[in-house]
Amino acid sequence: MSLLKTLRQRTARSRWSFGIVAVVALVIIALAVGGRAGDGDRGSARSASAASRPNGQDAANSDRRTTGTNEPSPSQPVGAETFTAADYARHIATLKKKTPAEGFTVVVEPPFVVIGDESPEMVRRRARDTVKWAVDLLKKSYFKKDPDKILDIWLFKDRESYEKHTQAIFGAKPDTPYGYFSHADGALVMNIATGGGTLVHEIVHPFVASNFPACPSWFNEGLGSLYEQASERNGRIIGLTNWRLAGLQEAIRRGRVPSFKSLCSTTTRQFYDEDRGTNYAQARYLCYYLQEHGLLERFYHRFHRRHKVDPTGYETLVEVLGREDMDAFKKEWEEYVLKLRFE
Repeated sequence: MSLLKTLRQRTARSRWSFGIVAVVALVIIALAVGGRAGDGDRGSARSASAASRPNGQDAANSDRRTTGTNEPSPSQPVGAETFTAADYARHIATLKKKTPAEGFTVVVEPPFVVIGDESPEMVRRRARDTVKWAVDLLKKSYFKKDPDKILDIWLFKDRESYEKHTQAIFGAKPDTPYGYFSHADGALVMNIATGGGTLVHEIVHPFVASNFPACPSWFNEGLGSLYEQASERNGRIIGLTNWRLAGLQEAIRRGRVPSFKSLCSTTTRQFYDEDRGTNYAQARYLCYYLQEHGLLERFYHRFHRRHKVDPTGYETLVEVLGREDMDAFKKEWEEYVLKLRFE
């Protein structure tokens, strides 16, 4: 059994009151061995279970700024690990200093450490069936590199716990009732009672930051929001229709959706601060259209490769779609979106 697998199991079983002893012991062992931990240990991707599958409905009004075919697929094997068991042990030892003494379970699920105050069984289940599932499939489709540091995923069991502990641990009251990703804190912070949709959305962002730092906000958020309601098809992660659909359909009927050139040209400030209420939904359902036509992974990899000459992604979009008349495409896309359903 690998050291990282041992660390996962020991930390998953542990409460903070005594679990740190096992972690410190593993630091010594890992440093003595000095090898890469966890290679070949991740296993195959799992479909998310009914209890923890991202359901997407939790994400309403949770929009939050995040900083930071024939196309090549990521060359890094899904099983490749960036950090050693010793790295995780040191990280957990530091994490203990800001974590409440009782009631929390910690699970190592590379490249994250998951901390939650639900039952130990449920924290392990969410780490396996949502975090690992999403990470494995996102890396399979898009990302070569893990984030450049170990990140924490805080799963608070209800609104009271979420608001209380976010204030206590990070010194600020959350401005969304659902969850967010903080580059400064190196943490994804979730009110997991609202479901797993926001969690998978936010998992996308640190991977984008590590692999495609020049990615414009419209695509960063379009890709993240696509997986607010996620499933698996033919071994690939897919987004399903979700709560954003109704508002987008209404905006289409009222003629309020901008051109794709305008969407792609938005700056970070414009995307977040000058949103007419359609930016997230338009970006999401453009990604959904590309996905359903077998073009999304091709678009990502081609845009990533060509972003220095096409920083907005618009020219790459035109090329991947094979359409010269984007006004005509927008009309077809709008007709397509109006036929979609979400129940």
